[in-house]
Amino acid sequence: MNKSLKTMLVGATILAGSAGIAAAEAHGPYRIGITQNNVGVDSYQTTYEQAFIAAAEANPNVEAVVLDAGGDVARQIAQMQDLIQQDVDAIIIWPTNGEAVIPAVREAFQAEIPVIVTNSNIAEAGFPFVASFSGPDNITQGARSAEIMCERFTALGIQDEAQIVQISGQPGYTTAIERAKGFEDRLPEVCPNVTLVETQPGDWNREKSQQVMEAFLVKYDDIDGVYAGDDNMGVGALNAALAAGRAEGITFVGATNFAVGYEAMERGEYWGSIYQSPVDDAEAALKTALDILAGEDVPFLNYFDTPKITQENQGDYTKPVF
Repeated sequence: MNKSLKTMLVGATILAGSAGIAAAEAHGPYRIGITQNNVGVDSYQTTYEQAFIAAAEANPNVEAVVLDAGGDVARQIAQMQDLIQQDVDAIIIWPTNGEAVIPAVREAFQAEIPVIVTNSNIAEAGFPFVASFSGPDNITQGARSAEIMCERFTALGIQDEAQIVQISGQPGYTTAIERAKGFEDRLPEVCPNVTLVETQPGDWNREKSQQVMEAFLVKYDDIDGVYAGDDNMGVGALNAALAAGRAEGITFVGATNFAVGYEAMERGEYWGSIYQSPVDDAEAALKTALDILAGEDVPFLNYFDTPKITQENQGDYTKPVF
């Protein structure tokens, strides 16, 4: 995918109320490139792209070049190099692999083009070449998912004997690594007697996660809980358990609430997750880029909040659009 967008519409809603808008308008227009991870692999990334394009089109001082790596590291590196050659004012990258993209990010830094990493951070070795990270705190998300799981087990009275399995995201992908770490570090702090018996990757894919769960169900007679790196994978696991007649009695917890997860919570089949909006994610990334270009003081880790959502409080949150 390679779409070049030039915006001429009025109404920079993304910067409404921010001090950065005046400076950005005074010095714009800015040409901002974005290379995304894999639009179409799940509904979150698809909605993110739509929201980013809408936010760019709403800002008369933004000319956006929107690219998608299709999950291919080599393609994303080539896209970074293309954006550098185009001499864009800033680059936003949703990394396909947190380690592999570092040389390309360094090239942009050497070309004096600020790089904003969005949604999933790059490996720490690349931090010196990044202007800011905009997105969720994935370690906190994983930790909060562990708390949701433990609270549910405690309510059920099985906190001293429960066994769980984990379906993680794509190997090498920073979000997958951090959500797993947050969960694995926090769980023994809040529920020290709960046993994590096995972790397998679901690659952010519902069908693969269903297959992973099918294998878990064959291998383990006793599964009390499933932690998945997002609800897309979590619902895949739920579907496997439903098909096997074993969903009742298993607590399913995710780390990004999708519409399918929200609906499964309404049906009483899925217990909880973390509420994260792809629209907020996309708008935050563009705002971060504009604030940096306007000379604003932007934190290196520019997180937006992602609260817990369970069957008990989901009425406080609208159903996700993705």
